[in-house]
Amino acid sequence: MTFEYEQFIRTIQHKAEASWDDAERAAEATLTTLAERLSSGEARDVADELPPEARRWLAGTDDDAEAFTVDEFLRRVAEREEADLETAELHARAVLVAVTRNLSRQERRDMLAELPKDFGRLLVDGQRAPAPEPLPTEEFLARVADHAAVDLDTARAATKAVLATLAERIAGGEVDDLAAQLSDELRELLEDAKTRKAERMSLDEFVRRVAEREGVSPEQAQDHVRAVFQTLREAVTGDEWADMTAELPDEYTPVLMRS
Repeated sequence: MTFEYEQFIRTIQHKAEASWDDAERAAEATLTTLAERLSSGEARDVADELPPEARRWLAGTDDDAEAFTVDEFLRRVAEREEADLETAELHARAVLVAVTRNLSRQERRDMLAELPKDFGRLLVDGQRAPAPEPLPTEEFLARVADHAAVDLDTARAATKAVLATLAERIAGGEVDDLAAQLSDELRELLEDAKTRKAERMSLDEFVRRVAEREGVSPEQAQDHVRAVFQTLREAVTGDEWADMTAELPDEYTPVLMRS
């Protein structure tokens, strides 16, 4: 199993509050149905940007796209999953979140251009609370400095190093979601370093990269990672914090807990 596929299914699990098996079943049902709704060329383009294990479900046929509504889309997903329509909608939304997080911005636009407006309800998370005004950069850095017991210059260096490393660890779509709730300066730090595909990275490797970027010891870097994560937790909505941490394995718990 590739790391990308593991992240893909973990995202569905988190968004749908489902087991691994149910998340895989939802992915198969939703992507198979999506292949029927998209043109064959667009289905292939989307498949090319998904983990290899998920591409087969978008293989579809060379037939033209079927012009069905979102209600018919959900009926087909429910039939394939042998689930009720409410469950099918929850699962389809979770799968489409996972899909869009794996797509480049251009491919995301291309896919959305082929779907009618009534699919909008599957492409947004209606349960998410509105994002607050972003915490000003200087306030963010002051909180990092306080949590880590360091001066502002050190807090700035730590924040740059942690955000750059985080952008390498989580999926590009999740980087975009997180960046949207940060100040312009912090958003640029994330976006400049992001890669579309998340990298498998242990906590030790995460801390090592932060230490290297900052030029500090691993022990200092781990304290800085904890301080920046604690400040992120305070700066973004609970939904966004949950989405981000869902992409991190349990071994990250020591730097994610409140101090």
